[in-house]
Amino acid sequence: MIRFAQEEDLNQIVNIYNQAIINGTTADTIPYKVSDKLNWFKEHSTEFYPIYIKEEYGKIRGWCSISHYRTGRLAVARTAEISYYVDYSYHRQGIGSDLISYALQDCIRIEKKTLIAIILENNIPSINLLSKFGFGQWGFMPDVAEFGKKTLGHLFLGKKIDYERIIQVQ
Repeated sequence: MIRFAQEEDLNQIVNIYNQAIINGTTADTIPYKVSDKLNWFKEHSTEFYPIYIKEEYGKIRGWCSISHYRTGRLAVARTAEISYYVDYSYHRQGIGSDLISYALQDCIRIEKKTLIAIILENNIPSINLLSKFGFGQWGFMPDVAEFGKKTLGHLFLGKKIDYERIIQVQ
């Protein structure tokens, strides 16, 4: 089941995100406490910037957020950043695909025409997954993420939302 996140989900959302921090698949380097992410959570709304939850048997398996891109700049109000994280115990079970597919279908309702994902260059599984959904590389910032002595680049992957195709699929 995929549903909108509620504040009581924040503990599990943060736990899943912290797995990505520990495994080096995000640019954050220090795990968060739930209280650290409360403002982030409140910046999202089901109307325009939802957080989707993939839940099975009462446990969150993964989540996906649609977030502001360049807050306050009206010319890019219909562009958003997509992020998704899957509990490491449930990788390679289609959860990420389910979440991305759901988010893409919901783009008409939330009035988004373009989605951007910002991925560390070594996160090959995410790059491959987004490619499967038609995201292409739109930019690259070399050596901007520092992990001790190791540096990595950020890939900007983007997708224009094809409303006509989404309507036909529904």
